[in-house]
Formats: sequence, C-alpha cells, structure tokens
Amino acid sequence: MAAHVLRLRLSLLIGTLRGDGRQTARVVVGLVILAAATAAGCWALLTLRDASDAAMIAVTVLGGSAVTLGFVLAPLIGGVSDPLDPRRFAVFGLPPMRLAGVLGLVGFVSVPIFVLAALCACAAVVWAAHGVAGAAAALGAVLQVATCVLLARVFMAITSMFLTERRSRELSGLFALTILVVVVPVCVFLASLEWEGVVPTQLTEAVRLLALSPLGASAAFPGLLALGAPEAAQSLVVALATVVVLGALWVWIVHRILTTTERPVSTRERGGLGWFAVAPGTPGGAIAARSLLYWSRDRRYLANLVVIPIAAALVTVPLLIAGVPPSVVALVPVPLAALFLGWLPHNDLAYDSTAVWMHFASGVRGSSDRIGRLVPILLIGIPSLAIAIPFAISLHGRWAILPAMIGVCASLFLTGLGLSSISSVAWPYAVSRPGESAFQQPQRTGSGSAIAQGVVMLGALVLSVPALWWAWTALTVDIEAASMALWGGTGVGLAVLLFGIGIGAAVFRRRGSRIMEFAEST
Repeated sequence: MAAHVLRLRLSLLIGTLRGDGRQTARVVVGLVILAAATAAGCWALLTLRDASDAAMIAVTVLGGSAVTLGFVLAPLIGGVSDPLDPRRFAVFGLPPMRLAGVLGLVGFVSVPIFVLAALCACAAVVWAAHGVAGAAAALGAVLQVATCVLLARVFMAITSMFLTERRSRELSGLFALTILVVVVPVCVFLASLEWEGVVPTQLTEAVRLLALSPLGASAAFPGLLALGAPEAAQSLVVALATVVVLGALWVWIVHRILTTTERPVSTRERGGLGWFAVAPGTPGGAIAARSLLYWSRDRRYLANLVVIPIAAALVTVPLLIAGVPPSVVALVPVPLAALFLGWLPHNDLAYDSTAVWMHFASGVRGSSDRIGRLVPILLIGIPSLAIAIPFAISLHGRWAILPAMIGVCASLFLTGLGLSSISSVAWPYAVSRPGESAFQQPQRTGSGSAIAQGVVMLGALVLSVPALWWAWTALTVDIEAASMALWGGTGVGLAVLLFGIGIGAAVFRRRGSRIMEFAEST
C-alpha cells in the first residue's frame, strides 16, 4: 500500500511537467528559481562555520521558527486541493491508523520538503563543524523536517474540513495581509540591528523563548548542545513532544474523516459574492461588506487614501528647512497619517447617497451601522500603521521609543474614528455624487462641513494630548515614559472609540428622518 501511494505521489510530481508549453515553461522556471534560492540558502548556512555559536543559534532558531510557521500558514493561504487528502482514500476501506501512517510517510515526498531537508542538512553540517556530535545534529534536522511534514498534513486536513478549497480572493487577501503585517515590521527590526559578530541583546530573549517552543525547539537543540546550555534537554523534550502530539492529532483527524459524513458546504449559495461571502451573516457584516466594496471601487474613497501619505510626507519639508533634526522629523509623518486615517470617515454616510434608506427600511440597529462602516478603514489603517511605524523608528534610530510611537498613533487613529462615528450622523454635509470627480465639491449652505471636519480633527488632537506629552517626555527626558504613552494612548483611543460608537448609534436612531431627508436632497 505504501509503495503504491508513493508511486502515485511521484507520478503527480512528474505530471506537473506535462501539459501545454506554457504550463511546462512556468513549472520549469519556478523550479529553477527555487533551486537557485535553495542553493543560496545552503551557501549562506555553510558560511556560518566560522561564526560564533551564539550567532549560529540565533540564525537557525529564527529561521527555523519562521519556516515552521510557514508550514502552518501556507495551507490557510494557498487554498489548493490536497492530493493526499484522506477523503480520497475512503473508498478503499483502509484502517485509519494504517492510512495515517502511509500518508504521513508519503508527505515527505514533496518539493518544499526537499528544500527544507537540504537546508537542515547544511545546518547539521555546520553544527558538526562547531563540535556537536553528528548524531545530535542529524537528530535536530530530522525533528525539524518531521515537524514541518506533520504540520502541513494536519493543517491541510483542517482547512479541507472547515474551509472551502476554492476560497475567495478576499479571504486569501486577508490572510496575506495578516502575514505582511507581521513579517514586514520584523524584517525592518532585524535589518536595523548591528550584529558585528555578536547577537544583539534585543534578540537574546526572543531566541531563548523560541528555543523552548514547538516552533524552534528542533532547530535550537544542536545549538544549545554546542553552547553547553542546560536548556538543551528541555529543547529536545519539547521537539519530541511536538512530533508525538502532531502525530496523534494527525491520526485522530484521519479517523474522524473516515468515520464521519461531512455536512455539505453551501459554496454555490455564496459563490461569487465577494466580501459578502467573507463577512458574517449579520446586519453589521452586510454593512461592512458593502462598505468594503465602496472603498475598493469608488474613486472618491481612493482619492482620499492617496492624499494621506502625500500630505503627511509634505509636512517634513518645512521642518527640515527650519532645522529640526532629521531623526526627529522621521517621527512626524506616521502620527499625522494616523490622524488623517481616523478623520477620513467623518462624513462617510454622505457617500452612500440614497443607499442609506436600506438601513432604516430594514430596521438596522445604529451600532451595526456604525461598526460596519468602520471595518474598511480599520482594515486599511491598522496594517498601514503596523508597517509604517517600524520604518519610522528605524529611520529615527532609537527603538526604545517604539512603544511611545504606537501609543500616539493608536490614540490619534482610534479617537478620530470614535469622533467620526458621531460626526458622520450628526453633521453630514454634501459631497460629490457617485461617478463624479473626487475633487468636484458641490455648493454647501451653512457651516456643517466646517463643524464636522474641525470637531473630529481638533478633538482627536486634544484627546491625544496625554499620549503626545508622554511621548515627548520619553523622547527628550525619560525613556520610561514610553510605556505610559503606549498604554495611556491605547486606553484613551479605545475608550473614545467605544463611546463614539455608542453616541453615534443613538444619534443614528433618533435622526433617521433627517438623515433620509439629507440623503434625498444631495
């Protein structure tokens, strides 16, 4: 049975080279690029023979943990069908234990595992050069490969049971965006460190924690032996326990798949609905999905988003001309962008035109309307700030100020959203109609637009004064104030956001007729 499944697996791998010329060319080019990347990675590892044990363990633990995490996330993002899905073998009547063992062994035969095995073998060679016993170095490599194989098997089976194989591009985009938010700040942080042959102190604690976690235990075991650290035995136990637990979980999943009937997933009913298929089936989810469509397709929203980074960057020019140190100027654009992002939805209800009548006709609660409309700007603002803040701190050069920067941006962004939730229903003003230029503003009577814009902008600044003061104190006097800026700014921002949603919901309910009158007259 194992030999037969192995032959099927090899036939599938070879079959990717068959087909039309374009398909074969794409596969060949991809394999060549992958081979070149693998060779570069192996060469980079082999050059660490003369590096210190501490530097080598930092590289292997961080790299091994990232690779292990990749085998967890890849099935969630890829959305491809698994050729070794246990459901494909259900008709053969094999015992679950036997089938799990066969599929687990055949899981070692894949291109990503071949690449991982080559890298692990090079790491084992380097550890042997550092004085680690060959058997211990090989054991660490085998545990690393086995962990990744079992993780891939388990999470591909989980996604096949609970997620559709052909997920929407919106859901895949959210997964990719989440990874981007995590990877980019980490890469910026690592690139800003000065190694100089010694592991930076900022990484010491992270390496120690990863070495005793399922993500990095197998990669850290040979290094801890080389250092003579007492944690080597603990790391080995964690690595072995991870393999055992994943193996048991894989057997249980195969047994469940073979002995239960899956409820049909209504993919056809929700197919082609885009964000409506991703959002929860609630009034707030429907409003969030419709808002996401507007933000992604309406050029009036897109024009506002494009202006924000330009306006934030232009502020740095007069500051530099005035003689402000560049290290301080580097900290200015990101908080300004956070302020503008929070201010952006202060008149979002006016962009609905006559579509807002659906909310009142269906009896939507005010809180559902307010929360649903904030989802797009949250999905845009949080990743943008998460990526921009580390870049600004790296230009500034002092990473101890990072908590203060996070607190200031969180306060400006969240307080702006909270005040915008009130402003958009209390003081809406006319905007350009759908299809018109975003810079073509209609004639307005009264001072509603000035009130709405001023209250949100100045209110967010006033409410963020504590966070700004603590951040300035951390920058100029006492760095310990950075933690006060972080927690104080985040706390004030969240409080104002919740308060604004509550007040905005009440105003939305009470001013329903006036909002409808405004929508019909603009």
